[in-house]
Amino acid sequence: MGTPAPAELISPRSPRVAAARRLARRNFRTKERRFIAEGPQAVREAVEHRGAAGATLIELFATVEAAERYSGIIDAALAAGARVHYASDEVLAEVSQTVTPQGLVGVCHFLDSPFEDILKAEPKLVAVLAHVRDPGNAGTVLRCADAAGADAVVLTDASVDLYNPKSVRASVGSLFHLPVAVGVPVEQAVAGLRAAGVRILAADGAGTDDLDAELDAGTMGGPSAWVFGNEAWGLPEETRALADAVVRVPIHGKAESLNLATAAAVCLYASARAQRAPGGCRSVTPS
Repeated sequence: MGTPAPAELISPRSPRVAAARRLARRNFRTKERRFIAEGPQAVREAVEHRGAAGATLIELFATVEAAERYSGIIDAALAAGARVHYASDEVLAEVSQTVTPQGLVGVCHFLDSPFEDILKAEPKLVAVLAHVRDPGNAGTVLRCADAAGADAVVLTDASVDLYNPKSVRASVGSLFHLPVAVGVPVEQAVAGLRAAGVRILAADGAGTDDLDAELDAGTMGGPSAWVFGNEAWGLPEETRALADAVVRVPIHGKAESLNLATAAAVCLYASARAQRAPGGCRSVTPS
C-alpha cells in the first residue's frame, strides 16, 4: 500500500492556515505548545525527531515546486503521520516568518525537556543561556553547543523564547538534536548542575580567570557547564557569583571583544577538546 497523497491546494482562508499564522505570537505558541519550523533543513530534522509523545512534526505546508524538489521529505512526513498540504506562495507568505520562504513550513510540537531529565542523564557539557535576549544569538549558541558535542542546553527564565522563529532558524536544525530545558531560574540551574558533579564556568570578558590558563592548568577535563550572559552587558554580578570560575576568552589581537556566539563557540570547543584529551571525562572509549 503506497504513501497517502497530500491534500489539494489549501485555501488562504482555511482555519489550518489561520492556526499556523497565529504561532508567530508567543502567547499562542505557549497555549498550543506548537511552533513553526521553516525550510528543508529544519523540516527534515522535524520529520526525523520523535519526542516522548511521538512524532514532532504535526503538519506541513509545501508549495508544489518544493514538494517536487523535496519529495523525500514529503514522503517521510506523510509516512510519519503528518498532515501535508499543498500551498500557494500566498499561503506560504501567510504562515512563514521569513521574507523569502523556502517552500516548506512545518508545524511542530514543543520538544523541550524537563531539567530533571537532563540532570539524570549525567551531562558532561552543558550551555546555560542566562539573560540572553536576542533570538538569533540564542539559536546560534544552541547550534554551537550541538556542534561541540554538548549534552544539553538550558535557557533560564530570563532568556528569550526558545521557539521564537528567529531562534529556530538560527539553530539550523540543531534544536532537534539535543535536549533543551527552558524557563529554569539561573539559581536552580546552577544548583542542580553542581549537585550533579558539573563545574560551573561563567563566560565573561572581564573574568578573573583566563581560558588559556585554565586549559594549561588541566582544569577543564571534567564535566562543565558554561553560563553565557546578555549580548550587551554580559552577566550580572549575582550570576557571576554563582560560578566556580569566571573565565574570559583572551584577546590576542586588537579586537575590543567577541560577540556572544563566537565566544560561546570558543568556550564550548575548549571544554570539548579538554574532555576528549587523555584523562578527560570523555576519553574512555565505550566498549
